[in-house]
Amino acid sequence: MAKEPITVCILGATFNTPNLGVSVLAAGAIRCVLHSYPNARIIQLDYAQEGHSFQFVHHDRSIPVRFVNLRFSKKFYLRNNIAFLMALALASKLIPFPKLRRRILAKNGYLKEILQTDLVVSLAGGDSFSDIYGIRRLLYTSLPQLLALSMGKRLILLPQTIGPFRYRFSQAIARFILTKAEIVYSRDANGQNVTRALLRSRMREDEVRFCYDLGFDVDPVLPASLMVAGLANERMIPSGVIGLNVSGLLMMGGYDQNNMFGLKVPYEKLVTGLIEFLIEERSATVLLIPHVLGSHGESDSGACERVFEALKSKYEGKLGVLRGEYDYAETKYVIGRCDFFIGARMHACIGALSQSVPAISIAYSDKFIGVMKSIGAQDLVIDPRGMDQNAMIQMVDTIYQRRATVRAQLEQKMPLVKKTIRGALRDANTPFSMRCISASV
Repeated sequence: MAKEPITVCILGATFNTPNLGVSVLAAGAIRCVLHSYPNARIIQLDYAQEGHSFQFVHHDRSIPVRFVNLRFSKKFYLRNNIAFLMALALASKLIPFPKLRRRILAKNGYLKEILQTDLVVSLAGGDSFSDIYGIRRLLYTSLPQLLALSMGKRLILLPQTIGPFRYRFSQAIARFILTKAEIVYSRDANGQNVTRALLRSRMREDEVRFCYDLGFDVDPVLPASLMVAGLANERMIPSGVIGLNVSGLLMMGGYDQNNMFGLKVPYEKLVTGLIEFLIEERSATVLLIPHVLGSHGESDSGACERVFEALKSKYEGKLGVLRGEYDYAETKYVIGRCDFFIGARMHACIGALSQSVPAISIAYSDKFIGVMKSIGAQDLVIDPRGMDQNAMIQMVDTIYQRRATVRAQLEQKMPLVKKTIRGALRDANTPFSMRCISASV
């Protein structure tokens, strides 16, 4: 453990987002750093219009965190435009004198923040270090990592989905970052295999590691108040309720709005079928829970309201929807009050499983099976890309019937999962010597 405070820069996960899954990763990353380096100075470096400072509560301590904003824009002249910063950092390498190089770079306040950083850790949004969402998204998440590396900073990739990289250009970017990274953590075995195949033994075996998703080690927080529409008591979660996270992304057909993920069953039809089965056949009470907020097309809030409005009169008192503004920790508390959970947002499901609530993931990408397999929950994944509706509902019913057994298994597994996450950076065996602090740029 470091004797002197160090500065750690976190890339690719912030609280400046309506996606609570990304906020969960941001909280998990800060906690992961503080478990190994409790006195660390922490900055977040990511894209936004403005920078700001905030307090992060960890073990009853209030930790100051500074958010430094980059821009991903055609306005190259902006002092914090990522392309401008990259050009400046690369051009500085032509200066043969390290002290002069640092002095020139430090005149840019954004580069100065990176210069003062001892360690950079990256999450790339959890699943965006890949080209499945397009080259633009890959560049969006990769450029800050490339900037840090170009300035001689140590880089560790925190647990995330790695790959796939389908195009040569993507592979070249990934290969460079993975080769230069000090340690690469994957949150599933497939990511380790992708990394090793891409690097072809360019990294030592102990530099490509597994660690559970950081979201498993994020604490729930009791909301100051609750607003649950449609159920008898609008201020509390009824016992025995089934939580159902409805994805706005899947509801709109993916980013291309044309069944981007290749689902065999229309997603809204599947959601409706699940609700009908659970209420009519299992006499359950269902609570719709959003995990991406806002009024934009991808919002779960809008998707949940759409389903609720369509079915509320049919299932009065048996179907509810969570309303109001809650952060990632408060939403996790609500999820933890459920007896059973079904979700299409992976970190909503992780929020359940980490509290030993049996949860079924509706997988629209391969990231689900890998993460769930890591905790022995691969049997709790249904895949609408390859299963029909009847098969999925039957699988949900089978798991629901044995939820007590699943809960007991999770209660046994979760302590090890959380212990592993808390020791990730400590186990990395990365002492912070004077060489690290004064690394040349």
